[in-house]
Amino acid sequence: MRVPLPYGEGTLDATLPDDALVLTPARTPPLAGADAAVRAAILTPLGSPPLARLAGAGQRVCIVVSDVTRPLPNAVILPPVLDALAAAGVRRDDITLLIGTGLHRPSRPDERLRILGPEILARYRVVDHDARDASAHRRLMTAADGTEIALNAVYLDAHLRIVTGFVEPHLFAGYSGGGKGVMPGVAGAAAILANHGARMIGHPKATWCATDGNPIFEQMRDVALKSDVGFCLNVTLDERQRITGVFAGDLVQAHDAAIAQAARQSLRPIPRLYDVVVVTNMGYPADLVLYQSVKGMSVAAQAVAPGGAILLVAECREGVGGAEYAALLHAEASPHALLARLGQSPAALDQWQVQVQAMVQARCDVWVRSSLPRGGIEAAHLRFAPDVDRTLKEIMEMQRAALGRPPSVCALPYGQLTVPRLSGAS
Repeated sequence: MRVPLPYGEGTLDATLPDDALVLTPARTPPLAGADAAVRAAILTPLGSPPLARLAGAGQRVCIVVSDVTRPLPNAVILPPVLDALAAAGVRRDDITLLIGTGLHRPSRPDERLRILGPEILARYRVVDHDARDASAHRRLMTAADGTEIALNAVYLDAHLRIVTGFVEPHLFAGYSGGGKGVMPGVAGAAAILANHGARMIGHPKATWCATDGNPIFEQMRDVALKSDVGFCLNVTLDERQRITGVFAGDLVQAHDAAIAQAARQSLRPIPRLYDVVVVTNMGYPADLVLYQSVKGMSVAAQAVAPGGAILLVAECREGVGGAEYAALLHAEASPHALLARLGQSPAALDQWQVQVQAMVQARCDVWVRSSLPRGGIEAAHLRFAPDVDRTLKEIMEMQRAALGRPPSVCALPYGQLTVPRLSGAS
């Protein structure tokens, strides 16, 4: 059978065996009137007064929005927020839209246009968070491990802090959205490095769709609550980036409700582990770089049998990722050596993504079909896939020879929007 796989802003087709399991998100109808749903959620929020009652004339307001790597539909969710603030008497000049980049690079002008649209971009102050610029941060608290947590000063100096986000399963934070908009969204580098350190990433509860006992999720939420988030607006999306749910109000109540919706859509039972798993990183913008596409590898690992193989389809039009990520990948000769190095070294920029990638590669082989050259793929300890069907045929022949039987195949066309869970597993 032919299955289209999101790749950049288009698709690539894969020819799969007729008995392959094609796992997709649970069918969830998109909201017919998304704008009206956002306005209703703002008027009748969860555990909070309406946004217009929280805001007032003379207030400075900071709205945290995601960077270009997240498909947050700001054209739908921001106008109702801005209208509510205007109705409450907040001046336009007192509103700052803060792009929560975490440790990602700053947004380019064309990306700001894509994130916010021309009208909002022209009318409001827009600032990129810079986690490396300590002069732009203020101390918030000391974490239980002794780490000093600093956040963006524009955010902390606002009278009203509004955090927006898109809630989906996350490879080590459990789910995105909620407190993740603050930590790492607008946090300083030292705090992010500690939250994403090797010990935290290696914790057994720091994984897909886990929140209780997940130290990364719990610290993210704790920092956000300590920063006094005034209002949270989260959405869930389907595989076509259409809104399936709107959740507004108190940070915990809104985020928990969004997590419940994301779990209903994304957690999908499987009867067994599979010898070959084909996966995407959901196409653009999630597959801009290899760094982001580690999510696809990691979610595929939830369905792959030990010694199996993963074929990741991700465009990576902007290359491997940051210089630090690439340098760390190249620093050792194998994934096993990388894991040993990371376990003995202090936290380094982007080590978490290298660690997750190496954990997957220590368990199975990973092929990548992308726009990256063979040398770039192989330098990252991955196997080069020049073509989806040709590579899949090669992988299946190798697995058949090793197993003495036809290999079982599973496909995840929508990457991390579909999290495989063995039937009966908690």
